[in-house]
Amino acid sequence: MNHRELTNSLYGYLFVHFIGDHEDGEQIYFALSKDGMHWQDLNQKQPVLRSTVGERGARDPYLLRSADGSCFYLLATDLSIYHRGGWEHAQATVTGSRSLVIWESPDLVNWSEPRLVEAAPEEAGCAWAPEAIFDEENGDYLVFWASSRDAHDGDGRGHHIYCSRTQDFRTFTPAEPYITRGENRAIIDTTIIKASGKYYRASGDGQITIESSDRLMGEWKVISTLESLGLALTGKDVEGPEFFKFNGEEKWGLLVDQYATGSGYMPILTTDIGDPTGACWRKPEPREYDFGSLKKRHGSILPITQTEYEALKGFYRNESM
Repeated sequence: MNHRELTNSLYGYLFVHFIGDHEDGEQIYFALSKDGMHWQDLNQKQPVLRSTVGERGARDPYLLRSADGSCFYLLATDLSIYHRGGWEHAQATVTGSRSLVIWESPDLVNWSEPRLVEAAPEEAGCAWAPEAIFDEENGDYLVFWASSRDAHDGDGRGHHIYCSRTQDFRTFTPAEPYITRGENRAIIDTTIIKASGKYYRASGDGQITIESSDRLMGEWKVISTLESLGLALTGKDVEGPEFFKFNGEEKWGLLVDQYATGSGYMPILTTDIGDPTGACWRKPEPREYDFGSLKKRHGSILPITQTEYEALKGFYRNESM
């Protein structure tokens, strides 16, 4: 199925996420939606995938369809705050895993065993919130994540976005810096999407900053922040931005996690990611969306076909619903 055929056959959405820092919370959960705004939890609200490698926790999952459409890759942070005894004891940015947890699937129902792939450089203190996007220009995948490292000025560790390249999610090129905001300004949780011939990324860097570029490794231009768009949201309010496109529409969603209030995800909608004025952006009313009873923590949304949607719904109904 080529890209146009796939686009024309998209029907619903699969949300992969984790739910919290408690036992079983840091594993992979699935939810389905037909409209991208109202979600049904699968597998009786139990984990669909469990990490049995590394720290035995999987946070911040990101799901993508391979460029040739033959399989799916799921990446996650190798971290268990529960097994580390809670955030106050975790030292997760200093002694964290430098590996990513990776699963593969041909159909979103049958999954490989998890594997660890070391991604971050030796001087890094962690590898958090991985994502990947196919680089059409280079013919491979750009994988990126947040790592902490010692600040050169001695004021402590800072978070920066690193990247690597892969053809198969098994062998990766050496990590290199991708985005930095300077030694005293952390950047985490970057998400990238291609829309209308351009690449757009949103990053947590004190704001939720939106940038654009013609090339993944090109020069990026700051377009806006959620605050400058008039949405009254900064990095003190929300984190974990995640882009996705609505099927059959020139409309995109940007999910943000309302961590400051513990309210979970909120979708922000736009018909033009590149609009700097705010005219094309809006926060929907709470009655317009429903993420279900499970709290959705830092995850990702994948548009799927009707065949994929029905297979998931049928499998979890037959197996555990």
